[in-house]
Amino acid sequence: MEGRLANSWRLTVNDKNFIKTALLSEIRIDGRKPFEYRKISIKFGRQVLASFINVSITEPTFTHLYIYMLIIMVIYREDGSSEVQLGQTRVMGMVTAQLVQPYRDRPKEGILSIFTEFSPMADPSFEPGRPGELAVELGRIVDRGLRESRAVDTESLCILAGKFVWAIRIDLHILDNGGNLVDAANIAALAALLTFRRPECSLGGEDGQEVIVHPPEIREPLPLTVHHLPIAISFGFFSNESILVIDPTHNEEAVMGGRMTTTVNANGDICAIQKSGGEGVPRRVIMQCLQLATSKAASITKQIKDAVRLFSSKIVF
Repeated sequence: MEGRLANSWRLTVNDKNFIKTALLSEIRIDGRKPFEYRKISIKFGRQVLASFINVSITEPTFTHLYIYMLIIMVIYREDGSSEVQLGQTRVMGMVTAQLVQPYRDRPKEGILSIFTEFSPMADPSFEPGRPGELAVELGRIVDRGLRESRAVDTESLCILAGKFVWAIRIDLHILDNGGNLVDAANIAALAALLTFRRPECSLGGEDGQEVIVHPPEIREPLPLTVHHLPIAISFGFFSNESILVIDPTHNEEAVMGGRMTTTVNANGDICAIQKSGGEGVPRRVIMQCLQLATSKAASITKQIKDAVRLFSSKIVF
């Protein structure tokens, strides 16, 4: 894996010219058509662990150790964790919650926050320490799609107005960078949110202001209220914006002149649009991207819900 990432990180001039020339004939180096999405795989909880148990590793690397560290974090949890594989790209999502004091301007709303972890073990171009530009942009795109579309009902996270609300934290760990991290991370966040269960709370005490958090053995945990699924669909532009592809790979990202990510739901509602780099995009191209994104969002939404339904049928929360 390290060799593949290193090669794609530093493409030769001939490699770049080959990718551009092939795209002129509507041919992509992985055999896909310009508007064809890579295969998506979604796993939850201990399903993630099972996939690694069946893999024989003769020479463990730092990447494997990092992955096993994450697996240990979710091995005892059946909810709120997911792993999404989009082609060669893999992202793990984890959702946790804690009671906190709400913001003063929103005393009756819970808090939703997203954190990203870009490890050099997933891609040698990632640097440890402070989040880089790509990590910040990825977190903002996923956050904007969820927050501005009000996909998660934050008012239902309020326990005691002005005093106690649930703060939902989504951690996105990049396991392997095969390109189009935004879309894979977005799916991982949604899948983890749909399987997460928070403890049930009640008010008690003499003044009725004491919050009592019930363990899962006493009261069944509650799922989050998710109104819809904002799906991020990314497009890559080549040759002065004249060539358009969906779901660019890592090699294609090294060549493309610009990117645009549209976040839409299955109903066709536009949740967010992010344009990164390159020249301006004509309105005609934007409308084409939105039409393609809406069609793809419907199929991805169905795949996420089917995976969650299958997982939930096997688990008793």
